[in-house]
Amino acid sequence: MTPEKVDHRGFLAALVSDGTPLLFLTGLALLFSGLFALFLAVTGHFLPHDVAFLEMSPEKLCTINECRIVHFMIHDRVSFGGALIALGLLYLWLVEFPLRQGYFWAWLLLVLSGILGFASFLTYLGYGYLDTWHGVATLSLLPCFLLGLVLSFRTIDRLPCWKSLLQPAFLGPWRSLGGMGRACLLFASVGMVAGGATIMVVGMTCVFVTEDLAFMGITVPELEAINPRLVPLIAHDRAGFGGGVCVCGLVIGCCVWKGAPSRNLWQVLCLAGISGFGSAILVHPAVGYNNFIHLLPAIAGAAIFGLGLLLCFKSYNPKTSSIE
Repeated sequence: MTPEKVDHRGFLAALVSDGTPLLFLTGLALLFSGLFALFLAVTGHFLPHDVAFLEMSPEKLCTINECRIVHFMIHDRVSFGGALIALGLLYLWLVEFPLRQGYFWAWLLLVLSGILGFASFLTYLGYGYLDTWHGVATLSLLPCFLLGLVLSFRTIDRLPCWKSLLQPAFLGPWRSLGGMGRACLLFASVGMVAGGATIMVVGMTCVFVTEDLAFMGITVPELEAINPRLVPLIAHDRAGFGGGVCVCGLVIGCCVWKGAPSRNLWQVLCLAGISGFGSAILVHPAVGYNNFIHLLPAIAGAAIFGLGLLLCFKSYNPKTSSIE
C-alpha cells in the first residue's frame, strides 16, 4: 500500500467522526431501553433495585387485590417503554436525515429535547425515590450525547435567522389534504406534550387519578399500609412515563413542522405512532383497565394522529417529493 493511501486518522477520532455516530448511539440506547422495559413489563418482572427498595417481590404483591396493583404498574411501564421506542426512532431519523444534511433546526431540536428528557430524571425529587439504575444510565449516556452535539454542530451549513425556525417546511394551502394531514399531526403532538406534562405533574404530586384507584380497588392509605414505599415507586414510573410522552410530543411536532415531506419522515412517524399509541392503548385491555374516560385521550390522540398520517400519505407525490 502506498503511503498516500494510508488512512492516518486516529482510531477514536474515526469512531466519533462528526458526532453523528454518538447521537445515533443515543437513539439506539433509547430504543433498546424501551424494548427492555416492554420485556420486563410483559414478563411481570421488576428490576432488582425495585425489589430491593420495596423489600417485596412482584409475586408477593400480586397476591393482593387480584394482582391489580402489579397490573397497574405494568400498564405504566409498557406505556413508558412504547414512548422510549418512539423517541429512539425519531432520534435515529433526526440524525440520519436532517442533521446529516446540515439543518440547524434538527440540531436545536436534539438540544431542546435532550434538556427536557435528561431533566425529567430530576422529577424523583417530587416523590423521593432515587432510581439508581436510571441515574447511572442517564449519567453514562449524557457525555456521549453532549459530545455528539458539540462535534455535530460543526456540520451545520450556516446558522439561520431565528425567524426562519418559525416557518414550516410545508408552504402549501392548509386546507389541502397535505395541509390538513400535517395540522392533525401537529394537533396530536400538542396533545402529547400537554398529556405528558400532566402525567408528570400528577406523578410528582397526587400520583393517582380517581380511575386508577378504582381499577386497583384500593385507596392511597391502604397502599401505604401494604408498603410505605409502594406509592413512591409508582410515582417514579408515572413521572418517567409522563416525561417520555412530553419529549416525544415535542420531537414529533417539530419534525412535522420543519421536516421536508418525504417517505422516510412519513415512515418514522408511522412507526413512532404505532409504538407510542399502540403500547399505551393495547396494554389497557391486556391488564383489564378498560375505563372509557381514562382511555379517551389516548384513543382520540391516536385517531387524530392516524388521520394525519393517512391524509399526508394520500397527498404525497414521490416524483416531486412534495405534499400537494
